[in-house]
Amino acid sequence: MNKIIEVHGLKKSFGSLEAVKNIGFYVEEGSLFAFLGPNGAGKSTTIDMLTTRLKPDGGEVILGGYRLGRDDDRIRGSIGIVFQDSLLDPLLTVKENLQVRGSFYGLPRAALEAAIAAAAEAACVGEFLTRPYGKLSGGQRRRADIARALIHTPRVLFLDEPTTGLDPQTRKNVWEMILKLQREQGMTVFLTTHYMEEAAQADYITIIDHGEVLARGTPLELKNRYAADILKIKPVLDAELAGVLTDLGAAFDRDAAGVYRIALSRTVEALGIIDRCRDNVENIEIINGTMDDVFINLTGMEVRS
Repeated sequence: MNKIIEVHGLKKSFGSLEAVKNIGFYVEEGSLFAFLGPNGAGKSTTIDMLTTRLKPDGGEVILGGYRLGRDDDRIRGSIGIVFQDSLLDPLLTVKENLQVRGSFYGLPRAALEAAIAAAAEAACVGEFLTRPYGKLSGGQRRRADIARALIHTPRVLFLDEPTTGLDPQTRKNVWEMILKLQREQGMTVFLTTHYMEEAAQADYITIIDHGEVLARGTPLELKNRYAADILKIKPVLDAELAGVLTDLGAAFDRDAAGVYRIALSRTVEALGIIDRCRDNVENIEIINGTMDDVFINLTGMEVRS
């Protein structure tokens, strides 16, 4: 697969603060790429540089074949951005907002109307196209924001915390729409999110903190490297299970309810343990490692919103 974004040695400082420290990564064309890190990690600074809003102190960025610092106008024409805070006018209808946005690209009237119709369909805003933006629900506003970013058919769509503040059902609806765009239109989606269950759906993830890349890989690769599965067993006889686990050299603890938690370096390790104590099991459960575990193990903290 082609690399649509390539970043090499990217740097940015604000006075004595090194916000981004010589980072490098790439994004494959047509992929859903998640860029994660706690607040203050350097995510926003990096995205501001990639989208030409902030000049780097050093490094190289190639986006869609265009070089940052030389082809900035072409880069801006290749990307769409959905910010955490909307840029749309609350007094205008969704369609009027899209018309204003589309006019920036100098499209003839017929082409502009076609672009608005295509963006409205892709972002599922047709049912409220003629309603004032300020009268929409949170989920409807987010979809309208995405429609705004799609007017010029960008090759890369940057989504900065696109579902923050939305209720679970609305988040699900917006997320399904994002995945539909990525899969059906082959659009590259560059996502930042504080919801690890969303990040787990990405094709590839890069995690940064303190301006440096901590880890990169697919969700499965990261979970295998940085998150342990847990085997939970409620035994019939406490001492018997403790003896078996001690003989096996397994790391375990026991909670107040008498449930043993055994850390697994690989999921298949559970099979040998279960086989040794199958006649002494009252209840059993395997809990897979999650992206939350990965994030906490790498950054030392829960994801901060």
